[in-house]
Amino acid sequence: MEAIEASLRRRFRVVESTADIDGRAITLLHPASAEELISEDDFARDERLPYWAELWPSSRILAARLASMHGNGRRLLELGCGSGLVASCAAVAGFDVTASDYYEDATLFSRVNAWRIARRAIGALTLDWRALPPDLPRFELVVASDVLYERPYGPLVAATIAASLAPGGVAIVADPGRVARDAFLDALGQNDLQLSGKEEVAYVAGEIRQTITLYTIGFSR
Repeated sequence: MEAIEASLRRRFRVVESTADIDGRAITLLHPASAEELISEDDFARDERLPYWAELWPSSRILAARLASMHGNGRRLLELGCGSGLVASCAAVAGFDVTASDYYEDATLFSRVNAWRIARRAIGALTLDWRALPPDLPRFELVVASDVLYERPYGPLVAATIAASLAPGGVAIVADPGRVARDAFLDALGQNDLQLSGKEEVAYVAGEIRQTITLYTIGFSR
């Protein structure tokens, strides 16, 4: 893992940010600036933007929720892992974690951070929600934070959860009220999913004030 971290440090200007997660100081290595990673070619091809490099309030709330749980080796998939805050805290909690993202570099940061924070190796998967692999494994817990920021993502995220969630499993999606939230909720039924819980959590940090909603989802049959 040291070699991967060294490679990331050579390729990116990085910083370390510390977050208080469930009473524990978690220090995460991540790119210093998302704007520096914007690629005109990526945007022209599929409007891809490097949101993964930011530490979003929703990820902090979801990370805290998972850190308070007992993983007991259950298989967990994170959709849109970013730099790995959620995946790392899930690893600390004892889940068998696979971090996935559209950007391979995001999964590399997640692997490095999980090792730095939890001293555990996690799995990684480069995943395009628009072209899911036919052999996508199924997981007992599927989680995502702040992934509904583009309108097409609502039905895509719902379909990806349906394709990756094991029977009897649970998905948790943390969202601050992004543009695709309603489309996501509407698409649950079309994928044999249903909302089984909803909790609003206040996030306050300096001048930032957000209400993060944790949606709990399972199969309807």
